Amino acid sequence: MYLVTVLGNLLIILAVISDSHLHTPMYFFLSNLSIVDICFISTTVPKMIVDHLTHSRVISYVGCLTQMTFFMIFICIDDMLLVVMAYDRFVAICHPLHYAVIMNPRLCALLLFLSIFVSLLDSQLHNLVALKITCFRHAEIANFFCHPSQVFSLSCSNMLIKTMVTYFGGTMFGFIPVLGILLSYYKIVSSILKIPSSGGRYKAFSTCSSHLSVVCLFYGTAIGTYIGSAESYSSSKGMVASLMYTAVTPMLNPFIYSLRNRDIINTLKRLHIWSI
Repeated sequence: MYLVTVLGNLLIILAVISDSHLHTPMYFFLSNLSIVDICFISTTVPKMIVDHLTHSRVISYVGCLTQMTFFMIFICIDDMLLVVMAYDRFVAICHPLHYAVIMNPRLCALLLFLSIFVSLLDSQLHNLVALKITCFRHAEIANFFCHPSQVFSLSCSNMLIKTMVTYFGGTMFGFIPVLGILLSYYKIVSSILKIPSSGGRYKAFSTCSSHLSVVCLFYGTAIGTYIGSAESYSSSKGMVASLMYTAVTPMLNPFIYSLRNRDIINTLKRLHIWSI
């Protein structure tokens, strides 16, 4: 799964870089999403593979904080990019004549920078809370990586701040992004329904179907796992849900975006990769 994820996302990046026709805002964000997906899965799965091969389930305190830091950075960037891509589709379908003016290179770079900046701030906020934990009830995490909410649950003291940060993060990177995506797609669907021909409606919706599939897959497993408290946490169900959005979703993203995208398929064929 790890090798397929890395190879699939690298192919998308290669296709976007090598074809000038794909140098558009949509593919700019898609290539950055592929980069983040490679980094995202690399924060958890390689350690899990090593643990499985060595029959060891131990991670150092510093290693746990490091893994948690990069996990939060990349999952938040992934989250923000999905929102930005929803906005990009909204502008493309609802304001097609002004698309090139609105989604100019400067705005695209700014949206990417803001996504990274906000993600770094959220990661450091979680780190500050984790560093305030001086006493641990036990040293076992019911997961295959250092999930922030589960690290916080190890604290002996009932810190109010850890609860606030957990739900603040869930709101900032769960509720608000989902609300933004739903609002974008409400406007998109309203515009698509106004298109007179069925062929035109299908073509307009097909440009959003891949993104919508990834959004459903990502948010369907991530939100509940992050917000769920330790008291109601089921280790088996939690690990399955965590595996879905940390490994399965990054692996499926290249297939979802490439198999339903003629531009990427044609580029890979020109590079003599798709036929292989």
